[in-house]
Amino acid sequence: MTKHGTLGVAVIGTGRMGADHVRRITEVTSGARVAAVVDIDAERAKQLAGRIDGCTAYSDTAAAMADPDVDAVLIASPGPAHEAALLQAFAHDLPVLCEKPLTPDAASALRVLEAEQRLGHRRVSVGFMRRYDAEYLKLKELLDSGRFGRTLMLHCKHRNVATPPGFTNQMMINDSVVHEIDTTRWLLDQEITAVTVLRPTPSAAAPDALSDPQLVLFETSGGSVVDVEIFVNCGFGYQVQCEAVGESGSARIGDGHAMVTHSGGRWGGEIDQDFVTRFEEAYDREVQRWVDATRRGETEGPSAWDGYAAAAVCEAGVRAQATGERTPTGLVERPAFYR
Repeated sequence: MTKHGTLGVAVIGTGRMGADHVRRITEVTSGARVAAVVDIDAERAKQLAGRIDGCTAYSDTAAAMADPDVDAVLIASPGPAHEAALLQAFAHDLPVLCEKPLTPDAASALRVLEAEQRLGHRRVSVGFMRRYDAEYLKLKELLDSGRFGRTLMLHCKHRNVATPPGFTNQMMINDSVVHEIDTTRWLLDQEITAVTVLRPTPSAAAPDALSDPQLVLFETSGGSVVDVEIFVNCGFGYQVQCEAVGESGSARIGDGHAMVTHSGGRWGGEIDQDFVTRFEEAYDREVQRWVDATRRGETEGPSAWDGYAAAAVCEAGVRAQATGERTPTGLVERPAFYR
């Protein structure tokens, strides 16, 4: 439960995502306020805090978490800093919304799992925002209903206009395909057991040393197969699409309008470019749900286990990318704590 009527949130990291979350909590979210901001760039944190009543700027994460006005933590710093911030939050028993990745690798993610289990209760929600997108929620509801029978395949597309300088092949998995990893696990309620990566001749628009596009294949514990086209320099727009193929029908989202269904010889649907704008409502919904749950004294949403599973599959994906071979994911057994 909160110490105050309004949830006081410390936002760790004030780069693009952190600053956007500060804006969201201040202007969109109800029941919360930004009580502290933290950044290694002390001047940037100070300037941001100066625009928010009652907000204190810090350059030290531990000091921010010890602030008596802080009830919860939103981590939006670079991935390598997440483990230390999470462990500090556990030391104060503070609820956390952690932007993906939970941590950059499976070993550190396992350490976070162990630390959270020692607390005896969940404190971490991981920011896989597609689970809060209206279209994905509608697709999840359809698949869970069993209307089209067992889901046999998912066909996914993930396209970006262009990549920033320094974007690597490994980042195609760790920064981009990671979203399809989580949505696959969530939509199907299955674990990913193996990954294969196919690399066609690169596009002429691909930067030197970047193999773009790629086709990533997942095998799942329930016998489904998932293909992901990842094309991060397509040049024409930001597109995220997913088609689920069931035993007696299919459903597709991401066409720029509502879900389209195909079943019984009929098709139908309703007509209704950057990831921040495409998923803006999902981010809004995610943060509001986290705030509401935290104020109730609860933790919901993607767990630290989901963060670990994504990290483990990413590691297998990077190995498959390098070798061209089918690569088992090797997840540890899921602890009863996360079931």
